[in-house]
Amino acid sequence: MSIRARLLWLVAVATLVPALLVGFRFLQERQAQIESATARLVSAAGVVALDLDDRIMGASQLLFGLARARDLEEAGPAACSAFLSAVREQYQQFTGLLTIDPEGRLVCDSLQTGRQLDLRDRRYFQEALRTERGVVLEPAFGRLTGVSVLQVAFPARNAAGDLSFVLLASLNLLTLVQDHANRLQPGEEILLVGPDGLALVWTEQMVARGRSPGRMLVGELARFAAGEDRRPTWEVRGEDGQVRIWAAGTAPLTEGSGLRVLVGQKRQDLVAQADRRLRQDLVILAAVSLGLAIAVWLIGELGIRREVGRISAMAWRLGQGDLAARIAPPYPGGELGGLMAVLNRSADSLQHQRDAIADLNRKLLQAQRMEAVGQLTGGLAHDFNNLLTVILGSAELLAEQLEHDPDLLQLAETTRLAAERGGDLTRSLLAFARRQPLDPRPTDVGSELRRVEVLLRRTLGEHIECRFDLATNLPPALVDPAQLEAALLNLVLNARDAMPQGGLLTVETASALLDAAYAAQHEEVAAGEYIAIAVTDTGCGMTPEVMAQVFEPFFTTKEFGRGSGLGLSMVFGFVKQSQGHIRIYSEPGQGTTVKLYLPRAADGSAPRRDVPRTRSQRGDESVLVVEDDAMVRAHVASELGNLGYCVRAVANGQEAMEVLRGDAPVDVLFTDVVMPGGMSGPQLAASALLLRPTLRVLYTSGYTENAVVHHGRLDAGVVLLSKPYRRQELAEKLRVVLRPES
Repeated sequence: MSIRARLLWLVAVATLVPALLVGFRFLQERQAQIESATARLVSAAGVVALDLDDRIMGASQLLFGLARARDLEEAGPAACSAFLSAVREQYQQFTGLLTIDPEGRLVCDSLQTGRQLDLRDRRYFQEALRTERGVVLEPAFGRLTGVSVLQVAFPARNAAGDLSFVLLASLNLLTLVQDHANRLQPGEEILLVGPDGLALVWTEQMVARGRSPGRMLVGELARFAAGEDRRPTWEVRGEDGQVRIWAAGTAPLTEGSGLRVLVGQKRQDLVAQADRRLRQDLVILAAVSLGLAIAVWLIGELGIRREVGRISAMAWRLGQGDLAARIAPPYPGGELGGLMAVLNRSADSLQHQRDAIADLNRKLLQAQRMEAVGQLTGGLAHDFNNLLTVILGSAELLAEQLEHDPDLLQLAETTRLAAERGGDLTRSLLAFARRQPLDPRPTDVGSELRRVEVLLRRTLGEHIECRFDLATNLPPALVDPAQLEAALLNLVLNARDAMPQGGLLTVETASALLDAAYAAQHEEVAAGEYIAIAVTDTGCGMTPEVMAQVFEPFFTTKEFGRGSGLGLSMVFGFVKQSQGHIRIYSEPGQGTTVKLYLPRAADGSAPRRDVPRTRSQRGDESVLVVEDDAMVRAHVASELGNLGYCVRAVANGQEAMEVLRGDAPVDVLFTDVVMPGGMSGPQLAASALLLRPTLRVLYTSGYTENAVVHHGRLDAGVVLLSKPYRRQELAEKLRVVLRPES
C-alpha cells in the first residue's frame, strides 16, 4: 500500500475517532488541573511551614548571640529591658524578648512593663532547665501581649554548665500568617493549630464566619490537624455544609514544636477553573473536528510523504558507501526530523570512525616502530656497552702510558673519543625509545640553568648572544638533572647550528598550566601544572615538512658529519619518559622555539642538592666484582687495583655468594645487573645483604630495563654506574657508595 493510500485511511479514521480521544484527554486534563490545584495547596502549606522554620532558626541564632551579651548579665533590670527593647525594634517578627532567672522569675523584657511574673509553670521554661544545648519551642498565647506566639526559649549557661538565665523570644504567628495570606489564591485559608488541637491563628476569611482565636477544633478537621492520618490532604465538611480540602505543611523545626500548619480551600472553588477549562475545550473540539480531515491530508502530504522521500534518498546514498551524504536543513519537527538527525549523525559517526581507524593505524605503526627501536637498542646496549667499557678504559690507560709519545697519544685519544661517541649514540637511542634509566628528583630548574650557563655560553661561541630570562620563585620540577642538562645542551647545539652567522638565543622559564582541553588535543599529555623551559633562536627556522620529522631518530638537515640526527629525538624521548610535554614552533627565516613542559614536583618537595664530588679518587677498601663478561671483569679488576682497592672478581652470583659466606672482608659489592646463571644483580644483592647487612652495593649495566629501572625510573635507593664509564666515574661512584651517610 502506498503512502498516499495510507493517508486516505488516516483521514477516514481521523473523522470518526478524534472526539472520543480528545474528550478523554480533556477529562484527563481536568483531573490533572484538580491535582495541580491540590498540589498547590500542599506547596503553599509547605512554604508557610518552611518560612516558620526559617524564623525559628533566626530566633535561635538571635538568642544564641544575645546569650553572650554582657548587658544581659551585668546590667540591671531596667537597663537590660532597654537593651532588649532596642533589639526588638530591629526584629519586628517578635512580640517580645525576655530573660528569666533560674527560679522562673521574669527579670527583664523588651516591653519594659516592669511586671513581676512567675513562669515556672510554663512548659518551655521547665524543658529549658533540662536542656543542655539548643532551644525549646512551645506554641502559646503570650501573657504580656495576648497574641498567638511560638515561644523560643534558650538556656544560657556559664562555663561550668550551670544555668545563668533563660532567654525567651516570642515569635509572632499572626504576622507570619498575614505575610502569607496576601499570596494565597482567592478562597484559600491558613490555619495554625497547637499540639492540643487549639486553633492559634487563622485568616480573615475564617474570622468572617464567626470564628475567633483560641477555639478548639473538633471532628475530622481536628483529627487531621492532630496528624492521625499522615496523608498530605484531607476533605472535611464544615459546619456550613461546604466541603473543603485541607493540606498540611511539614518542616523539621515546625513539627518539633508541635505546631501544625494547614492551608485549605472550598472544593467548588478548587475545581472551578478546571470545569471552566473543560467547557471551553469541548466547544473548541467541535470546531477542530470539522477541519481535521483537511488538516490531516495536508500535513500528511506535505509533512510526511515529502520528508520520507528525502530520508529514502539519504539512506540509498549511504547504502552506496557515500559517507558525505547528508540531509540538508530545515528539518521538520517530531519523529521525521529526529530520524533525519539520526541519519546525519550516523553518517558523521561512520566518517569519524573511518578517521579514527586511520589515526589508530598511524599510532599503532608509531608504537610498533618505537617498540622495534627499543628492542633493537636494548638488545645491542648490553653487549655493546660492555665492549665500549673495555675500549674506553683501555684507551684511558694507553693515554696515561703514552704521554711522552704525541703520535701514539693522539691515537689513544681518538680511540677514547670514538668510544665515548659510541656510548652517546647508545644513550641517545635509549632516550628516544624511552628506556634510559632516569633518576627524577625535585629540581630547581632556575638553579640548574644558572649552573650550566657558562657551559651553554661556551658551546654557543662569541658570535651568538645568549639571554637568560628566568622566573623567580618557581616550584621545583620532578626531573633527572643530569638528563635535563644533556637535553638543554642538545637544544643549544641545534640552535648554534641554525645561526652560523650569529644571532640571539633566549632561554626562559615559567610556570604553566595545561588544562584538560589542551590535553585532549595532544597525545600523551596529562592535564596539570608544569614548569616550562623555552629555548628560542633567531636562526633559519624550519619548514612544516621538516618539523613533521624533526623528532625522528637519525633525521637531520645538516651536512654529512655535522650530526647524528639523534639530538632532538633524545630530547623528545627524555621529556616523554619524564611524563612531560614538548612543543616546537618554527617558521622559515623566523627562528625556532622549543618548549619543554616538565612535571611539577609534589607540594612540599624541596629541591635535592647533588652531593659534592669527593676529592679522593682512591681507596683501600675491599671490593667484590661480579661480572659475567671476562674482558670487562678483567678490565674492572685492573682499574680498581690501580685505584688502590683490594679486589676479588667472580663471574656470577653463585660464586659471589660463596665468597660472601666465607671470612674474606668485603666492603662493596660491585655487580652487573643482568647476568646469566639464574641470579641477577638485584637478587644477588638481596641475598648478600641478608648475610652482611652493612655491605654497600654498586650496580653497573649497559641496559637495565625491568631490573633496577622500572617505567624508565631508577628504583629507590639504587646506585647505578651506567656502561660505558671512565675510571674517574668509577672512582667517584665508589666513594659515593662508601660515604658513611650513604
